[in-house]
Amino acid sequence: MIKDFFAKKPLKLLLEEMEGENRLKRALGPIGLTALGIGAIIGTGIFVLTGVAAHDKAGPALIVSFVVSGITCVFAALCYAEFAAMVPVTGSAYTYAYATLGELFAWIIGWDLILEYTVAAATVAHGWSHYFQDLISSFGLHIPYILRDAPFDFNPATGHLFATGTVMDFPAIVIAAVMTYILVVGIEESATVNAVIVAIKLVIVLFVIAVGAFYVHPQNWHPFAPFGYGGLSFFGKTIYGKTSPGGDPLGMLAGAAVIFFAYIGFDSLSAYSEEAKNPQKDVPISIIASLIICTVLYIAVTAVITGMVPYNKINIDAPISHAFLQVGLPWAQFLVSFGALAGITSVLLVMMLSQPRIFLAMARDGLMPPKFFAAIHERFKTPWKSTILTGIVVALLGAFIPLRILAELVNIGTLLAFVMVCAAVLIMRKTNPEAERPFRCPMVPLFPILGIALCLLLMFSLPVENWIRLIVWLIIGLVIYLFYGRHHSVMAQHRRKLALHQEEKPEPVA
Repeated sequence: MIKDFFAKKPLKLLLEEMEGENRLKRALGPIGLTALGIGAIIGTGIFVLTGVAAHDKAGPALIVSFVVSGITCVFAALCYAEFAAMVPVTGSAYTYAYATLGELFAWIIGWDLILEYTVAAATVAHGWSHYFQDLISSFGLHIPYILRDAPFDFNPATGHLFATGTVMDFPAIVIAAVMTYILVVGIEESATVNAVIVAIKLVIVLFVIAVGAFYVHPQNWHPFAPFGYGGLSFFGKTIYGKTSPGGDPLGMLAGAAVIFFAYIGFDSLSAYSEEAKNPQKDVPISIIASLIICTVLYIAVTAVITGMVPYNKINIDAPISHAFLQVGLPWAQFLVSFGALAGITSVLLVMMLSQPRIFLAMARDGLMPPKFFAAIHERFKTPWKSTILTGIVVALLGAFIPLRILAELVNIGTLLAFVMVCAAVLIMRKTNPEAERPFRCPMVPLFPILGIALCLLLMFSLPVENWIRLIVWLIIGLVIYLFYGRHHSVMAQHRRKLALHQEEKPEPVA
């Protein structure tokens, strides 16, 4: 029975799934893929989480935090690129784990991706809500106070939760409902439309850098690292750096762990490899190009915002638009809020689009009930049941859970996925050395090991509560796998049929 947990989906079977009529149309080139990467990356991470990280964790040293997170992502991205070029099918890290680590690890990473995409979508919905409120305030309009935010929040200065006096974040529910409706009915996505949205976001980001640079006061960068350059902890015990009164790690590394969310999205490019014209070449190029472009922009924006406003006066919900308001440019606040709202909307759409596809992939492999999670609407041809479920969960999390808790929970789940992909590259090099690799991660085993080490470093720079939440989530998933997934998986059914066939096979006549 134990060996069944580590049964691997043969590489040959994965490659066979690429063929036939069910294969997706290859229509994306390197520019379109890079635009998709930038479109998925630039969103709530830069427009919202820079405020939380600078205010609570790192101060102006958040500039260095973005460098550390960017380097970490490069190592993980190279590993993703090797798999995307070698096995250009949908499924991303879940599929890679099934081929290299076995069914149990595939379940774990699939269950982890469910956490990542769902909570990431809730975080984005929360960020959308605050930029929407910021935008309508320019016209003197306001959402009733009790419907503006989550009913509680976390104070890092005291380490305690406190009531906000509100009931729910109602705009987060509304945008989640709208996105759910669109995704159930079906949406015609095109590289052209995405390129327009990306262009809008890039124009806004470049505007922030160009105009904001004239309002930078270098004294705001002093002290550059008010919380230090540390932030490394091990299950709640700080090893290197300062801690908050509540016991959470503080410093540049702690800031890097929080704003790691800003880079989430490049890994989704590996899921588009089945739709790339030349996945062996274009997908690796687009992954690296989108990461480099976004890292440079992130560093510049962070330098400008922390230079415009003292780190301890940055608004944590809408930091960029409020920075322009604080320096006396309300018209720029409106422009930034509008651009950020458009950009965040597209990211929310991608996140909520991706989640049901993870359910669908796992259900097709028999690891989740196919009648629900693999149900396709007869008219709209979308996974409508799992899309509605995703929308409900995203709406509830976005409405009732504060931004700080959501962001850190997403990060630890994503970092775990990156660790497993880096490890999978090392394993696949040993188990399938002869497999064709159109793109090879350079300097193996060094780069995958560095990817694992840096991801673990950032994971340990998150508060211990995030580890507890992750462990609880994984235990719930393990229980579901033991009592359902392992008995109903396609691979298990195949093994049972094979065993039955062998038993029925007549003994050879002597």
